[in-house]
Amino acid sequence: MFDIEYKGGNTVILTTKKDTLVFDPKLSIVGLKDIVIKDAVEIATEARFATNGQDAKLLIEGPGEYGVAGFGIIGIPAQRHLDTASTELLSTMYRIEVGDIRIAVLGNIYEKLSDEQLEALGLIDILVIPVGGSGYTLDATGAANLTRQIDPKVVIPTHYADTALTYEVPQDTLETFVKELGAPVETTAKYKVKAPTSIPATLTIVELTRS
Repeated sequence: MFDIEYKGGNTVILTTKKDTLVFDPKLSIVGLKDIVIKDAVEIATEARFATNGQDAKLLIEGPGEYGVAGFGIIGIPAQRHLDTASTELLSTMYRIEVGDIRIAVLGNIYEKLSDEQLEALGLIDILVIPVGGSGYTLDATGAANLTRQIDPKVVIPTHYADTALTYEVPQDTLETFVKELGAPVETTAKYKVKAPTSIPATLTIVELTRS
């Protein structure tokens, strides 16, 4: 049905046989080359993570409902990690439906979601979530708590320490999140989902090696 790859930072790519979604493609913000894929759907959790590529099929960087390229996409407004409750909601979480599989992609958000936000996310099979902390994004504890609250079957961590990347502030290691969540780990270069039955029945951390 689809593959998920990790490129560093918050950047992941979801690919089906026909179409591609690229989340937060502006990797130059962490010292790597921006992701540019012709006719891909570019989706940003914050405006500053978008490249606004001229060759993109569609640019999405905010709340709303989008039906495109065989995907059902819902953008849900969220508070950024460093913002206050009175600040304008500048981050967007995304719920993506591919056939019968539901995926959530979170950016640098505050660790406490409202009942309305959780209801908008709904049942989730695969959760993509930043874990690096240091006051910039969710730390291991916040990410683990939010993972338990959303209750996916698979969690894919992003935005953790990587010597090839230059983060605005130092990020914690993936191992810290793994220890905090206490779930089994599968490591692969590309997470391939062939059918809903191929997703683990119990919570599993999928570590995607950066490609």
